[in-house]
Amino acid sequence: MTRDVLGLHPDPARIDTRHEIRTISFENPTGERGGAARSHGGRKGAPNRMMLPGERIVLADVAGPGRVRHLWMTWPPMPPTAMRGLWMEVFYGDARAPSISVPCLDFFGLPLGRPVVYASALTAAQEGRGFNSWIPMPFADRLRIELVNDTGRRFWFYYQIAYTLGPEDAETGFLHVRFARENPTTLKHDFTIVDGLRGPGRFLGCNVGIRVLPQEGFSWYGEGEVKMYLDGDDEHPTWCGTGLEDYVGTAWGMGQHATTYQGAPLIAQAPEAGMPEFVSFYRWHLPDPIVFRESLRVTLQQIGAVAVARGQEAIRAEMEAAGRAAGGGFMSLAADGPLDSFGLCERQDDVCATAFVYCRDVQPVPRLDPPAALADLARREWEAASPFEAALELLGDLA
Repeated sequence: MTRDVLGLHPDPARIDTRHEIRTISFENPTGERGGAARSHGGRKGAPNRMMLPGERIVLADVAGPGRVRHLWMTWPPMPPTAMRGLWMEVFYGDARAPSISVPCLDFFGLPLGRPVVYASALTAAQEGRGFNSWIPMPFADRLRIELVNDTGRRFWFYYQIAYTLGPEDAETGFLHVRFARENPTTLKHDFTIVDGLRGPGRFLGCNVGIRVLPQEGFSWYGEGEVKMYLDGDDEHPTWCGTGLEDYVGTAWGMGQHATTYQGAPLIAQAPEAGMPEFVSFYRWHLPDPIVFRESLRVTLQQIGAVAVARGQEAIRAEMEAAGRAAGGGFMSLAADGPLDSFGLCERQDDVCATAFVYCRDVQPVPRLDPPAALADLARREWEAASPFEAALELLGDLA
């Protein structure tokens, strides 16, 4: 049987009666056939639910085999620390530990609690407030999805899960989603996007958020390479990029953009600032599958560019004395120019990543640490709430 890059049949005209469509929402919490729209005579009786601070609810608990095809959520816009405080966990079978544990926004490709408009092959944030995922989520005997409210607020929450019941082939993997953050990263130590999941498996891709920390002399934060260590790679990887923006598919810096497989939805900076303070990017490895038999480790270097102006040669001396010069070190420039030298240097930033990995065997991932996930993300003075958020704040619980 011919299949596309997601393991799905590519012909939309094909009719396969082995797979039954079901949906779960507050209108039909069990996904039961013919079980939706029962309240208030079917006249939009239960489209949402009030989430209370600290509450954990079950969004879905269904028997398989089957596959989640589409996941949609929305909730009112709030400040960044509240937006990131809503998170979810996914359990396969009767596992007590989750195989997915991640802030909801990060799952949808929006790190740092700052939703923006974008669309990709697998995720989208329509108008920056309708959050969609078409990432396939196969399950065998059981799937349970739970939602946790660590926003400190009460609000109306909406969702719908579209899934099919039916057989999966023997080569299908289970989706594992791992969230990681280092605030700040360790100098000269590459940030780990994902590690510890055993194969056979496939690295589907990731999204990364960076809170760019101010550091003297740097004119650019994104020279670090993404590396993938596959199946026993030790000191050196099999897969190595050429720079952060290059991994995202752009070049010579990175502005806000989104494409099918890669992009940078969030580039936020204070007026007159030399570099942004908040950056996010994503990449999906769909036409270029990253398959591993035994082991996978994906990392990102923290290396930036330093342009030393004439009269500020002390910056270069300090970098070299501290052993922070990277690559080939500094290059001296023409004596009649405004710059004395240019070089790559090790730096530290606040980096987080959400990695999506299919594994043949169900495995646990580290559980989210909400305080660590929310730290240092408060709205800045130069950031304004959207008109929509401001209007909803006036409505309070009626929103």
